[in-house]
Amino acid sequence: MARSMFEEIRANKLRSWLIMFMFFILIAIVGVAFGLYIGDIYIGTAIAVIIGIVYTLVVWNRGDKMILSMTGAKEVTKKEFPHLFHAVEGLTVAAGLKKPPKCYVIKDTALNAFATGRDPEHASITVTTGLLDKLSREELEGVIAHEMSHIKNYDIRMMMLAAVMVGIIVLLSDFMLHSFLWGGGRRRSRNDGGSGAIMMVIALVVAILAPIFAQLIKLAVSRKREYLADASAAMITRYPPGLASALAKIRSDPDPLVDHANRATAHLFISTPFRKKKGFLTGMFSTHPPIEERIARLKRM
Repeated sequence: MARSMFEEIRANKLRSWLIMFMFFILIAIVGVAFGLYIGDIYIGTAIAVIIGIVYTLVVWNRGDKMILSMTGAKEVTKKEFPHLFHAVEGLTVAAGLKKPPKCYVIKDTALNAFATGRDPEHASITVTTGLLDKLSREELEGVIAHEMSHIKNYDIRMMMLAAVMVGIIVLLSDFMLHSFLWGGGRRRSRNDGGSGAIMMVIALVVAILAPIFAQLIKLAVSRKREYLADASAAMITRYPPGLASALAKIRSDPDPLVDHANRATAHLFISTPFRKKKGFLTGMFSTHPPIEERIARLKRM
């Protein structure tokens, strides 16, 4: 049975928040392991909190600017790309946002786009020149509505939060691993006897596995938010075939590689900016759900 746009949005929001809850559980586990490793749970937790606050402040204030710089995006004017601005301005009203996001363009033949920022008042939408050249008006509006949905649904904030959480886990895990390799773990296990050795083993296992699980959770969040943005875009435009047709063209793009994209920014794009591969592990570590499934869901709306 076909699901309504509202049911699709509601289901994806619930799944996304459940996944984010798993993220918090994982961070709690890493915090406890870090505290056990240094011999004091309270001090370990305090250090983890300080690292988290500093890291969050940096990403919160500079994250979007760093992303735009890394991807080679340049801010453009209405005079340069009037059709892009018309689509953004019209869909801003349809989405119920207070102000249009800033518009950026990447000079690249690949068909792709992304949104970034910390909230709807500090957001931007970036598209490639290839996307502007090859999509029809309805298809372009579908893509812009998808990115507008990421802004409206605060996906840009959630993905920034997910990136911060992964960063905190990686920093703490790296610290534990480097300390262990440089002999800190061996010294502590000798001093504390058998219990110290057990704590070291637990901390080491958590330090190795936590970043992997954190990355998998982040990718799962990204995939669920893509489904949500597709459903929200269909609701904004009231024309699901527009986005479905755009995704079909993106899927058929002979050169989907965005030159300035990297693993840190890949989850932001409407479709993976790398050449597509298939396989079970590829699906687990993919930043996006299968584009064929996204098209099928839009056709059922």
